[in-house]
Amino acid sequence: MLDPALLRARPDDIARRLLETRGFAFDAGALERLEAERKQIQMRTQELQNLRNTRSKAIGQAKAKGEDVAPLLAEVAGFGEELKASEARLESIRGEIDAIVRTLPNLPDDSVPLGVDETGNVEQHRWGEPTRFDFAVRDHVDLGARHGWLDADAGAKLSGARFTVLRGRLARLHRALAQFMLGLHVDEHGYEETSVPLIVNADTMEGTAQLGKFVDDMFATEVGETTRYLIPTAEVPLTNLVRDEIVDAARLPLRMSAHSMCFRAEAGSHGRDTRGMIRQHQFEKVEMVSVVRPDDSDAEHERMTRCAETVLERLGLPYRRMLLCTGDMGFSARKTYDLEVWLPSQETYREISSCSNVGDFQARRMQARWRNPETGKPELVHTLNGSGLAVGRTLIAVMENYQRADGSIAIPEALRPWMGGADAIE
Repeated sequence: MLDPALLRARPDDIARRLLETRGFAFDAGALERLEAERKQIQMRTQELQNLRNTRSKAIGQAKAKGEDVAPLLAEVAGFGEELKASEARLESIRGEIDAIVRTLPNLPDDSVPLGVDETGNVEQHRWGEPTRFDFAVRDHVDLGARHGWLDADAGAKLSGARFTVLRGRLARLHRALAQFMLGLHVDEHGYEETSVPLIVNADTMEGTAQLGKFVDDMFATEVGETTRYLIPTAEVPLTNLVRDEIVDAARLPLRMSAHSMCFRAEAGSHGRDTRGMIRQHQFEKVEMVSVVRPDDSDAEHERMTRCAETVLERLGLPYRRMLLCTGDMGFSARKTYDLEVWLPSQETYREISSCSNVGDFQARRMQARWRNPETGKPELVHTLNGSGLAVGRTLIAVMENYQRADGSIAIPEALRPWMGGADAIE
């Protein structure tokens, strides 16, 4: 959530910047009018509250002296209704302002390139050469289906479209990838392994800005009168672990990693990537989340992205790093790097990880703070999140980049300890 003080001071400037950089328009005039009314009513409310307090004190003193308090009581009754109405309107205005503020996306960092969509993204660097073959390349669906390893029909029978059943050695390879990624982040990169709930409440979803305009992309459960949500990523519960807390400075940076199921309705992706496992309603991901001091967030963003890149390099998968433009970033991000892996069947790079510096945008919603030892006062932390990596998409990349002419799949050396020492799926 953007700083309300900044919005109060420069609503027109913020509206212009959001429109120019993110294509997001909002009525700054309406916000200014609400703010003006809020100030007026807040002043009157405080006057009435002070009047009530002074008259209450006077009533107590009059009673103590045995004096007639009827005139004072009548006076209090006279402005009591006005105070009640003023307090109710003040609360209503604050709610209207908060509702507007919560719809506004984060402001991009100055280093983010301007652009309206993915065509404005800027390549930072590449690693590895695109894999080439001297035989006809199969995609991951054909590679998996010919041995019954990947079964979309079974997934559809059980749950519907965009679900898949994995079997045998391919299911084990999928598990091996998750174990390898989590182990790498915990043992070498210093993240704390964390197991989190897959179903969270509305406050948790709101804390990372997942509700509002994104609610249609969420799967919800209702038990009695309680609504809970299946997590779209472990970023949600991991980041909310510091909600409503003041973190001791000595604990920062907090680095957490979790392997979890993720659930997305993919409401806006009809007709996109319907073949295979690229875009599923249920998938697995190894997530990284960092909570840091504000001055450290830029360096932490680079570090986190390198942690994700290390996974791809250990697996020998060609990739490129892209700096997303203003029009292609997520709602909460102020700066995002996407890692795109080479898929031979498509002869292009596809997103496999997204690492974002969110700044204090989520922390302000969550009231997640740290105590600055220099000032002794609580201040908002900065939060970051990144995929390290999406397990299903990494499986696709391994299958396609390590395929052989006979349809077998070589196993990257880094994964062999989790595959019983086997060097291929025959």
